[in-house]
Amino acid sequence: MMRTGTSKTVQAYITAAPAPARKMLKELRAAVRSVAPRATEKISYGIPYYDYFGRLTYFAAFKNHVSLYVMGGAKKAYAQELKKYQTSMATLRFPIGSRVPVALVKKVVRFRVKENESARGKKR
Repeated sequence: MMRTGTSKTVQAYITAAPAPARKMLKELRAAVRSVAPRATEKISYGIPYYDYFGRLTYFAAFKNHVSLYVMGGAKKAYAQELKKYQTSMATLRFPIGSRVPVALVKKVVRFRVKENESARGKKR
């Protein structure tokens, strides 16, 4: 993982990322912000993090890929669409230089927004 211990903002993290990952990180950021405009943007565990009634999503740059974290129930809901991408328990990976599937990222994040809103409603 690209650790930028000095990055205090998401913009600083993206700026410090290797050039091949920057465009992809910018696309992930724009996708998250477009469907979760009320989410708070932070750095957590040294990587970009979005908080909206709890953990919404993270993303990070690696040597060979960028990752989107915290898929929650979206992994099951979009299993068919996610098949073509490398995934793990809560991670979706995109090889460096590949196209970020922005529409799919938006679906996953939108699903997470609804999950977090629903979970918040149950806590009342």
